Amino acid sequence: MSTDSPLPEFEPEHEASATAHLLQEMALYGYRPFDDEPDDRPLPDDRQATGAIVDIFDAMISCLIDTRLEPDLEDLLWNITNVFHRAGERIERDLDSNEVAQKRSQQEQDGSEVKSVELERLLREGATMIERRNAMEFFRDTCADQFRTHFLKAWTPRSGSKVNRKALTSAVIASRDFINARKWADKQVLVPPGTRIAVSSGPAFNDVDFIFATLDRIKTKFPDMVLLHGATPTGGEKISVSWADIRGVPTVPFKPDWAKHKRAAPFKRNDEMLSVMPKGIVIFPGTGIQDNLRDKAKVMGLKVWDFRDRSGA
Repeated sequence: MSTDSPLPEFEPEHEASATAHLLQEMALYGYRPFDDEPDDRPLPDDRQATGAIVDIFDAMISCLIDTRLEPDLEDLLWNITNVFHRAGERIERDLDSNEVAQKRSQQEQDGSEVKSVELERLLREGATMIERRNAMEFFRDTCADQFRTHFLKAWTPRSGSKVNRKALTSAVIASRDFINARKWADKQVLVPPGTRIAVSSGPAFNDVDFIFATLDRIKTKFPDMVLLHGATPTGGEKISVSWADIRGVPTVPFKPDWAKHKRAAPFKRNDEMLSVMPKGIVIFPGTGIQDNLRDKAKVMGLKVWDFRDRSGA
């Protein structure tokens, strides 16, 4: 008699074991660390990441150029860059929470293995967050390079600071962050070391060659130059920001607070800029706002390069 038995027409359902579920998850999705575990997977390769960003920009430009969406192209690519900027900020907030948890865990250490393991886990998580944040800043800065290449202008965030913890180049530090930097080790990122040079210009002064040549001469004298400016969206200050981005000079915009100071906002902004005691002030042609900054700087005994009539230095 044959031991083989015919298969039933319908196979009955079998309940899968917990191990089967785990194996299926691993097979389908690979290793996925939990929220409370450090991630041991490698970071993206720098060259591959750079190539991916270049491809993204090239693909968007080739797709939208010479179409009705071309006017939106600059804003779209600005936002692509901003995605990585915001991701880095989110990780930075998580890193702040991790720092608080580490301090609390350090205070709770009682010699037990449980508390020791908890602190070690927090330390590993913090190290991973730092690497992830730095990677996001690398992606953002690579996007910013592409943005400048294609649109001939610097990418800057619409609010807050843009810094790179691994290399403080072409940084944009908000004046509030600059003046009220956090009192922990990372504050040096928001207070870049160097010689602070302030620049002020009217919105109608657009002599690119003259501005570049002037700032190049000053940078030759002060190689560690940090550029302070009034955040005017047009004219000489905008050109100066582009110069700083190309030359890898950190910038600190001092935006006037129109909501708080009304018509006096530009003059209050001048006071705020002078309060950080720059090494010198560059005054390009402009309005009474530039005259006000020059006069106050002279009273304070600060060095002033006065180019309001393009004849003085």
